[in-house]
Amino acid sequence: MAHDEETGGMEVLTFDLHGETFALEAGLVREVLDLLPETDVPGAAPFVGQVINFRGRVIPLADLRLAFDMTAEPATVDSRIVVIEYAIDGEATLIGLRADKVHEVTSIPHDTTEEAPRVGMRWRQDFIRRLARRDGDLIVIPDLDQIFAARGRSTGAVTPINAPQS
Repeated sequence: MAHDEETGGMEVLTFDLHGETFALEAGLVREVLDLLPETDVPGAAPFVGQVINFRGRVIPLADLRLAFDMTAEPATVDSRIVVIEYAIDGEATLIGLRADKVHEVTSIPHDTTEEAPRVGMRWRQDFIRRLARRDGDLIVIPDLDQIFAARGRSTGAVTPINAPQS
């Protein structure tokens, strides 16, 4: 993660999924889009079951809600697509991530973060890189390497460069 040398923090984009606040490293984010027409991909896993046309390029649309076993909700006026650039098989790849609402780019001081507890979590611990506390709220920083490795292996579509090969 990118760290701010002065504060020992990281710059992140915060967004909501199913009433929970999540954050992605700001350096991964290329653009935040209003919803675009989606095309279903026959035979693809629901996690990456659609693609969108982004500036003439077809990019996969991943739904992190499904990775965290949340229900997929219909889009609202606040729904957005966060386009990230992520290394897949050593190549920079654009991926769209669904968000129920996008908030802001902010700094999260490192001393407000901690590892996910090994027990008591409703989500897979390995899908969470860090948890952060801000103004009494919990912010989940997902581990995209683990999510894409686990979810991508079932479709063969997404494999980060540092994922163990099977």
